Amino acid sequence: MPELYDTTAPKKSANLSVNSDLLAKTRALNINLSATLERALKEELAKREAGRWVEENRTAIRSYNEFFKQHG
Repeated sequence: MPELYDTTAPKKSANLSVNSDLLAKTRALNINLSATLERALKEELAKREAGRWVEENRTAIRSYNEFFKQHG
C-alpha cells in the first residue's frame, strides 16, 4: 500500500495553539509533541482518505453488492 504522504520530506516548523493545561500535563509526562501530532495527523489523513475513496466508489460498491445479492 502506498504511503499517504512523503515520509522523507523535511520537517517544517508550525505554530499551534493548544489548551494550556493539556500542554502542561503532556510536557510533565515528557510526551513528544511533534511525534504525537504527526501520528494523530497521519491517522486523520488515513481516515479521511478512506472516506473519500468510499465516496468516489460508492456507485461501484453498490453495483457489486447488488450483483452479489442476485448471483451469490
